[in-house]
Amino acid sequence: MVVMPLCLTAQHRFLEHSELSLEIGGMSYIGDLNNQRLFAKPNLAYGAGFRYCFDDRWSLKIGGAYGHIEGGNPDAIAMRNLSFKSYVWEASARAEFNFLPYGFSDVQWRFSPYLYAGVGLMGFNPKAKYTNPDTGEEEWVELRPLCTEGQGTTQYEDRTPYSLVQLMIPFGMGLRVSPNRWLQVYVEYGVRATFTDYLDDVSTTYVGGDLLRTTEGGELAARMADRSAEVEGGVLNAVGIKRGDDSLNDWYTYMNVSVSISLDVMMGWMFPKRCNIR
Repeated sequence: MVVMPLCLTAQHRFLEHSELSLEIGGMSYIGDLNNQRLFAKPNLAYGAGFRYCFDDRWSLKIGGAYGHIEGGNPDAIAMRNLSFKSYVWEASARAEFNFLPYGFSDVQWRFSPYLYAGVGLMGFNPKAKYTNPDTGEEEWVELRPLCTEGQGTTQYEDRTPYSLVQLMIPFGMGLRVSPNRWLQVYVEYGVRATFTDYLDDVSTTYVGGDLLRTTEGGELAARMADRSAEVEGGVLNAVGIKRGDDSLNDWYTYMNVSVSISLDVMMGWMFPKRCNIR
């Protein structure tokens, strides 16, 4: 008869393969008001996540992040004079694949580059800075309620108000390093492919101030939709002039550094190991 201690409970196995992480980095926008530079105007972002490692190649991460993106002059055509900023939140689930067998046995590596891809949701709310002519003070104006491209009007029935919550596809690459069994450090760069062209509230053509003044947004909508005349030598655009490129959706990027700690270190004491004799 063989006597064999079974000291690892199901709870400990789950904890040993699980991690909690905190991350900090930057978000950057790619779209109609920045179609030339990949890392234009990065802004602070941070997040957290839970990761479960199935083996030394595959893992699953569920996480979220919050930050903000912006775009506009001098990144866009100067005479268009459009700009925006938007706070962004995201939540996603993704699969990760290590190029090297990652772990602590004699045949595993303590570091590995990896790829990831998944699916998630993101939320945004584009705003633009505006000088109130009555007070002379600068204000941040929400752009979606103004329907700056004629969304919801009878003249443009094919243009509907866009949703501020969108499906997105996160994908990217990174490098993971482990100083010990309980601590992991990740450096990664990722892209978020969205299914909207309105992260910046810019997509199609100018619809003209006369139409917008008849909508709920009134004079403010007309002013925020066409700001070319605010530039020295600029003039208002005729109806139908191209305001954005609706053939491509807007994307954003997320670069971050994260530190991950094994759940076994944090919570293992709650599940004492039992030794069964066989």
